[in-house]
Amino acid sequence: MTETSSFYVRSEMIAQQKPPMSQVGAVRWMRENLFSSPLNTFLTLASIYVVYFIVTLIGPWLMRSVWDANSLQECRQIAGAKYGEGVEGACFALIRERWNQLLFGFYPRDLYWRPVLAFVLMLVALAPVLFSGLPRKMLWFSTVYPAVGFWLLWGGSIWLPISIVAGLAATGYIAMVLAARSGLLIGTLVAVAAFILIFFAPLRELFQSAMETILPFAITKMQSDDLGGFMLSLTIGISGIVFSLPIGILLALGRQSDMPLVKIICVGFIEIIRGVPLITLLFTASLLLNYFLPPGTNFDIILRVIIMVTLFAAAYMAEVVRGGLAALPRGQYEAADALGLTYWQAQQHIIMPQALKVSIPNIVSNFIGLFKDTTLVIFIGLLDPLALVSAIRADTAWSGTYWEPIMFVGTLFFIVCFSMSRYSMYLEKKLKTDHR
Repeated sequence: MTETSSFYVRSEMIAQQKPPMSQVGAVRWMRENLFSSPLNTFLTLASIYVVYFIVTLIGPWLMRSVWDANSLQECRQIAGAKYGEGVEGACFALIRERWNQLLFGFYPRDLYWRPVLAFVLMLVALAPVLFSGLPRKMLWFSTVYPAVGFWLLWGGSIWLPISIVAGLAATGYIAMVLAARSGLLIGTLVAVAAFILIFFAPLRELFQSAMETILPFAITKMQSDDLGGFMLSLTIGISGIVFSLPIGILLALGRQSDMPLVKIICVGFIEIIRGVPLITLLFTASLLLNYFLPPGTNFDIILRVIIMVTLFAAAYMAEVVRGGLAALPRGQYEAADALGLTYWQAQQHIIMPQALKVSIPNIVSNFIGLFKDTTLVIFIGLLDPLALVSAIRADTAWSGTYWEPIMFVGTLFFIVCFSMSRYSMYLEKKLKTDHR
């Protein structure tokens, strides 16, 4: 090495530099998710064009909306005077004038507090079922809420729902006592017999009459013709959802039972119900069901519809749950047997929780479909939101309006269905045990 050679040793580290713009933030996200390949780039540009087309087509119509008018003709006059002759906008004045009818049907205005209170209490009753962090004591209210909601919506004597709840409690107590002493089958048969006696024998009516005489308390009685609008869809849809899940679980277990008679009954019920359109069952509820009831029985048509919708949904729910049961490995059943658990203990603590977890997406999809199918009651004369839209459009003052009430009703259904979908995602994330 010569004397003219020189050496360089770094005395300090180079300062950290910012990453390239294409590797951070929104630019990186767009490059990875929107423009990662020629096909994705084409699809992104096509989607942007579709959104632009929809916004430019509907946006001006919504921006020129009229909220204060008494008829469609007046809406058009106001829009023409404000935006130019011949220019039309959305006539949301119809919603402003008829929103209460679309929500409550022909329920009296001075009694709106009853369905509103029933809705609020429904949320309170569902809260401990949907969210495990709430006090378990609230489940008592969830158990009795169906009777409370029925009384608030239909009115009449308070002793009618109380007598029904008392009858169900007595039936359950008899079943549990006999199941513990004489076996599950005998307890179930006696419970069914007690249920029939309590509901169709004079015993319940005698109790109700005696209590009405001693302590009369009633609110204005409403007819089924008064119930309508989105309130009717909520009543039928939520009732069907709540009652179809436990019935579907029992049907799924019955279909896998080793008892031939139980299996045949469950398979027959599921296949017959699934093989018949829902509209056929609704016509059965409307026209034929009364022929199978004791003479003189006045069974409300909405309650008949709720029963048919529940049975229809339960048949589909049974297959969803059965799919979840089939997805479990055989080792889960063997583990339950190795622990010495009985059949119902194994189902409660090991089998059913895993089967329901696997089936959550399909269960919620069935619930969403069921809620949307409540609009079919229009064919048996019940005033669901779509029936009221047709009735409103038949009014000469609003004849010609179409999209505005449909958009309002569609928004209400979207809110409920989207809420169920988001809760499903929340539940899946909460119960997720793997690390993928």
